[in-house]
Amino acid sequence: MATPQTPYDAVLHAARDVTKLESALDAEMLGSALLGSVYAIAETDRDAAVREFVTGFLAATARRRIAAATTIRQVFATLVPTAEGADRVRPGSQAPTWTAQLGRVHLTGTWAYGDVYGDQTSYLATFAYDDESGGSEHALVALVDHNIGITKDIFVGGPAERILDQVRQMCADDELTWFRTEDPARFRGEVARHLAVTDDLSELPGEGSLATDRALVGARLAILPTAAVPTGPAEVEPLSAAERTDLVRRFLAAPEAARFGLDAVDGPELASLHFCLSLLLDHSASFPDADPMRWSPAVSGLFLLDWVHRRAVLDMDDAAMLPRVLRAWARYASRQRGLPEAAATRTDEAIEEMVPEFARLYSTGERRSAATAAVAQLMADGVDPDDPAALDAWIEANRHRLADDGA
Repeated sequence: MATPQTPYDAVLHAARDVTKLESALDAEMLGSALLGSVYAIAETDRDAAVREFVTGFLAATARRRIAAATTIRQVFATLVPTAEGADRVRPGSQAPTWTAQLGRVHLTGTWAYGDVYGDQTSYLATFAYDDESGGSEHALVALVDHNIGITKDIFVGGPAERILDQVRQMCADDELTWFRTEDPARFRGEVARHLAVTDDLSELPGEGSLATDRALVGARLAILPTAAVPTGPAEVEPLSAAERTDLVRRFLAAPEAARFGLDAVDGPELASLHFCLSLLLDHSASFPDADPMRWSPAVSGLFLLDWVHRRAVLDMDDAAMLPRVLRAWARYASRQRGLPEAAATRTDEAIEEMVPEFARLYSTGERRSAATAAVAQLMADGVDPDDPAALDAWIEANRHRLADDGA
């Protein structure tokens, strides 16, 4: 066969055996995988890129009469019904019998499960075809990562009952996970809202079935009801200065602060203690939920091994104090949220294991932003940032180096 001349020809070639598939589900999964290549290479608004591709494909193949072409056209129109021309696609004269079942599914259940820390929530829905000839009951699983605010991975597969049983068993065996029945409208709202962020990423998360299953997941989500009131993150007002002060005061009076000797800190260390606490609160405020009590091994790692090096300038006293403050705060936060002791212990052990890498990053400065590195150098040179004349003189003397760092 000649080399395909256009992307549409390439897709037609890849779908040449679509009529040999055994069910509508198989065809929808094939169609979704083919559209996944478009989704994966788009630089922004990936969902729109897929829709535009399907619009172009339907226009370019409108006169194709071979069974494979008319069938894959129908599959694409089912998966992306908002594409222009999708409503005008009709079955071909040689269409497989299962084409009548494309997209004709109903919801059979929705659940959610995740970790007790609140880092991630997975949503699981099961679907069955209205007619069994369409294919087997299957499951949709979507992983929402609350630390980065996206739907991180999605998966469609089966058998649905086996997947559901495996998830139930996994959660039953792990005290640090939870499992519940989920409202279908909330399911749709949460997955779709975070998936919209994923669609606009310049680079997709690593390995997974995000691209290949995206179109099919979109089609299945559209079957679920929409919420009467749109779901979304609650507006979280940043803590006021008075609220931050009160929170710190209550923490320092707590047994966790005493356990790590923070209740007795005075003298020069006191300034470091309060600076470290302010960093913890600033980091919490950078998340969509802005919850100063949500700390986990993952959140602690983001803070201790990345955020603090990019956003703060630490002196030696601060660097020595910070891991101890974080361990105490994380334990205090865990108790405030009523998490199992095992959850608090796991976070504490994770922080302790991070300390050597934190110290290395502090000493090398390799993760400092250009601005943070400049401030660190300014302080190392003994320049008072509150002295405008001294600051201007330092900037003038280091202008060439600062320009190179910015480049």
